[in-house]
Amino acid sequence: MKIYKGVCIGAGYFSQFHYEAWARLENVEIIAVCDISKEKAQTICNTYGFAKAYDNFEEMLKQESPDFVDVITPPNTHLDICKIAVANNIHIICQKPLAPTYKESLQLAKIIEESNVRMMVHENFRFQPWHREIKKLLVQNTIGKKLHTINLCMRMGDGWQHDAYRNRQPYFREMKKLLIYETGIHFIDVFRYLGGEITKVYAKLKTLNINIKGEDFAWVNFDFDNGAVGFLDANRYNESTSDNPRFTFGKVVIEGTKGSIRLYEDGKITIQLLGKKEKEHLYKFEHKNFAGDCVFNTQKHFIDQLSSTKPFETDVSLYLQNIIVQDKIYESSKLGKEVSI
Repeated sequence: MKIYKGVCIGAGYFSQFHYEAWARLENVEIIAVCDISKEKAQTICNTYGFAKAYDNFEEMLKQESPDFVDVITPPNTHLDICKIAVANNIHIICQKPLAPTYKESLQLAKIIEESNVRMMVHENFRFQPWHREIKKLLVQNTIGKKLHTINLCMRMGDGWQHDAYRNRQPYFREMKKLLIYETGIHFIDVFRYLGGEITKVYAKLKTLNINIKGEDFAWVNFDFDNGAVGFLDANRYNESTSDNPRFTFGKVVIEGTKGSIRLYEDGKITIQLLGKKEKEHLYKFEHKNFAGDCVFNTQKHFIDQLSSTKPFETDVSLYLQNIIVQDKIYESSKLGKEVSI
């Protein structure tokens, strides 16, 4: 079994989930960690048993010659970091948001296309076990061959305070684009994963908390190429009744010609065929790491596909469509009308 040698850059809040997952992957060895604060990088190395800390990314690549780099830094840094990785012929897995603009994302994708480097976006929501299971049920035509609707409702309750998001990600308060850019991009990918390509959007975005700059409320209607419709009802202001609203990140109802699939906030999936009672669908998932261990699942997919040379589900070239949909949502809200993709 080949052991893939990896390095990571970034020591922010979410990086802990990446590092915990890498430490559990048997065919991965993280040989170095980099951050602008070498002290933070060293703390991560000490915590997870990684070898060496750096505060200079180029120097780390030069000294370590890894197989891949995990980019866990803010989106405005991704293009420059990925350029350096490509120059050193190192494969990339990179956190979302991919870049501040579609133009910059397209530039990044073009650089990858013209190189021998492979790049996957760390889009982990589709790797949550309930979404993987629902996808299987849809492929099996459990609720019929024709999809009618996908309805997703999210309430985070972490953004109503005067000092909203202080505990985890206080910079959220200063972002001019928040809910769709930072969280909604996940749901765009989930809608495409479950329902297919999106052809139109109609969106209403609002800022409920007057102490932040970006939107924290979204109603978005999606039209799918297959004739189905979707609806995203999301806000980070009001609260869920769930013990952990960050577990499934919401409730989902999917309807088709033969019945409905429901996802509850504790991870339970039920199936209700037409004329029948709702029944629980049993499947396996764990309360581990983040959101059903989806970070581990994402990173395992990256390594598995590197090993097999098969395409990544969220290859950077495929991921661009998510950003196009994202930008059309903002356009629709601004114009107050439906927008075609």
